[in-house]
Amino acid sequence: MFNPINALITLALLVGIVLLQIFLSRRESRWPGLVLPSLTFLFSLCVTFGAALYAYVPTEHQSFGDILVPTLLLFLMYNIPTLVLLGIYFACQEKYSRKKQLDKMNIQDLDG
Repeated sequence: MFNPINALITLALLVGIVLLQIFLSRRESRWPGLVLPSLTFLFSLCVTFGAALYAYVPTEHQSFGDILVPTLLLFLMYNIPTLVLLGIYFACQEKYSRKKQLDKMNIQDLDG
């Protein structure tokens, strides 16, 4: 059943994570912007390995592909937030690097 309070809390949490990622990605240092994507990637690895270990029951009818394909799909699905956060990171870093290049050009114009 749809609960609007839970939906609003989830939406607020997602917006907060995106705003935090934008804030961290705009820092002068590159490393703070990579914290959230790293955490989501590590979480996806934990989920994937946990599911693979849980799904592996050695039987004579189970092949390697029966475990590999669902595990890879699970890994890809859990890395969607990682890709979104990395997209935000690279978009913010591109603006920062463009500003940095303009500052260098202005300094060179003043020197010349």
